Amino acid sequence: MKKGQIRKALSGFYYVFSEGQTYQTRARGNFRNRNLTPLVGDYVMFESDNLTDGYVLELLPRHNELVRPPVANIDQGVIVMSCVEPNFSSNLLDRFLVTLEYEAIRPIIYLTKVDLLNDDGYQEILEVKKGYEAIGYQVILPSLDSDLEATEAILRLFDGKLTVFMGQTGAGKSTLLNRLSPELGLKTGEISTSLGRGRHTTRHVELIPLGGGLVGDTPGFSAIDFMEITVPELTKQFPEINEAADFCKFRECKHVHEPKCDVKKQVEAGVILKSRYQHYLQFLEEIEKRKPVYGKNKK
Repeated sequence: MKKGQIRKALSGFYYVFSEGQTYQTRARGNFRNRNLTPLVGDYVMFESDNLTDGYVLELLPRHNELVRPPVANIDQGVIVMSCVEPNFSSNLLDRFLVTLEYEAIRPIIYLTKVDLLNDDGYQEILEVKKGYEAIGYQVILPSLDSDLEATEAILRLFDGKLTVFMGQTGAGKSTLLNRLSPELGLKTGEISTSLGRGRHTTRHVELIPLGGGLVGDTPGFSAIDFMEITVPELTKQFPEINEAADFCKFRECKHVHEPKCDVKKQVEAGVILKSRYQHYLQFLEEIEKRKPVYGKNKK
């Protein structure tokens, strides 16, 4: 047996990279019976006599995983959000951030289509940048004149990391990756003006060597459901709310109607962004109304 990493999954085949070679493999027959699905990014044990006919025999333990995009063992996620066409959505951004926080994946926010903004719009986006940086997130915002500096800044983050790209459909993930590495030739799609969103242009997940690390280009999507996060866990996925929660009177405070809630106090004082608190309340309601899901649970 050999050890390798799945770098691409396509049409039932898993392409495993091991010692400088890529092997085309299939999953072992009993994986389905054991409810196991190999993911791109998985480290595996496999056997193969040649480069085109091998079998994945064992999945090694994962550090984390995402369902959309279906990738395992991720170090960081670049959330690509458009400033306009489609319009910037702080709600969707916070959904991505909560998802990454829950899986212990470092978020990096990258804002696109800055050149389409007028001066007032650019100032508004600058305020958004400041707000999220105050929480502790890294936000990359290209200048109005050139995105070269922003491109170089993000390229420096890849070294030794497995990075996935996610974000709004039509925000320009593939365009950004093509700029980072023109030889990729990834397909880009036009925005559907009638729907106000983009067409899905990425057909499969593949890890691409770039900047000394591995980068996955993944499908964009416009909705995220919190299928595993529980009510007590939600607070922990908002760093600034979690920090303020230590000073609430009640340990199990949900920060809704409870008295002497430091979270609500900081929202009123402008320390915690009102939009973040409103999204927390919305996500809390969604989780409380969700049907019970039995599976993994993070304490």
